[in-house]
Amino acid sequence: MTTGLALDTLRETFMLALEIALPLLLISMIVGIVLAIFSAATSINEQTLTFVPKLLSILIVLSLLGSTILVKIQEFFVKILNMIATGG
Repeated sequence: MTTGLALDTLRETFMLALEIALPLLLISMIVGIVLAIFSAATSINEQTLTFVPKLLSILIVLSLLGSTILVKIQEFFVKILNMIATGG
């Protein structure tokens, strides 16, 4: 394995991690901002008010995108196994 191939694999690994995490982080951030505005407007400072909706929104996104995420991980895994089998 050359240095270039190793760097390309590392870059692809980080990009895959970003593709997997980004939808979950974005929906969590959007729901958090909406809830923070609601909490500030109503002066309600309940911890479960922020935790439960974020959890539910992340579960919904995972249920919608879970199969796509799994396919991406499987394709990457097969690519890595092929690189190991062929020696680079």
